Amino acid sequence: MKLRYLVILLILLSVSSLFVGVQSISPLEIFHLTEEQKQTLWLVRIPRLVSIILAGVGMSICGLIMQQLTRNKFVSPTTAGTLDSARFGIMVSLLLFTSASPFVKMLVAFSFALLGTFIFMKILDRIKFKNTIFIPLVGLMFGNIISSITTFFAYRYDLIQNMSAWLQGNFALMIRGRYELLYISIPVLIIAYIFANRFTVAGMGEEFSTNLGLNYKRVVNIGLIIVALVTSVVVLTVGMIPFLGLIIPNIVSIYRGDNLRDNLPYTAALGAIFVLVCDILGRIIIYPYEIAIGLTVGVVGSGIFLFLLLRRRSYGL
Repeated sequence: MKLRYLVILLILLSVSSLFVGVQSISPLEIFHLTEEQKQTLWLVRIPRLVSIILAGVGMSICGLIMQQLTRNKFVSPTTAGTLDSARFGIMVSLLLFTSASPFVKMLVAFSFALLGTFIFMKILDRIKFKNTIFIPLVGLMFGNIISSITTFFAYRYDLIQNMSAWLQGNFALMIRGRYELLYISIPVLIIAYIFANRFTVAGMGEEFSTNLGLNYKRVVNIGLIIVALVTSVVVLTVGMIPFLGLIIPNIVSIYRGDNLRDNLPYTAALGAIFVLVCDILGRIIIYPYEIAIGLTVGVVGSGIFLFLLLRRRSYGL
């Protein structure tokens, strides 16, 4: 798996994505577009493409960081309650801060996502039986508890339809003015790259890290803050995208090993490619209608997840 091939594939898929949709835009007429086609390209297609790439890169790297810090290949924002906690935070912001700006809602979602991730890490510390499969199952149960609480209050205050429609992963609504919050993830991911080697050392355990002079708790907290912030931004902007942070880092580690710093660009590129492929499929399967990205990624991702579970001994997961 060479990075340049992934980058070439990403570029080809990105260009293809710009010309897939109900509004017909051909590459041959790119320099002779009508006014309507120009507006479609600049106000809809390009913002959608940027959203896909940033969401794919962000969630994949979040999964890689969580797997490194927990030393478990099946832990991700999906299986650690982070996505569900962010969703709960958004529901709280809809209840208490009805007229708040998207940035304020993002801060509330971030606070709940961070709190939920910290609680999961504390649960992890108290579990003695740390089987590879048992840990993510605990995370899934924890996430389902939070999701049930969210659903209860959503029904109680008549927000269930609003929550379901808004938080279902969907790039169809990504137009200029709605996706810019995703830019927050760019400096956050740069920080993740700077701390990559420290995350790798922290993944070897608290005692080992401390002996090397690393402030273990601070590094872990920085990692969890990065995960919570990126997850909350993606959930608030795009919606729930399941399994992305789980399967992409596993696929990369199968071919590249476990060096987090080396794996970051591969994880970012493959994550963006995976979401682009799922998005293009969702647009052409029932054309001119569209399947939400949460559904296509969920179906494909769950299949890959089951495959990884069944073949974990072969891959050393």
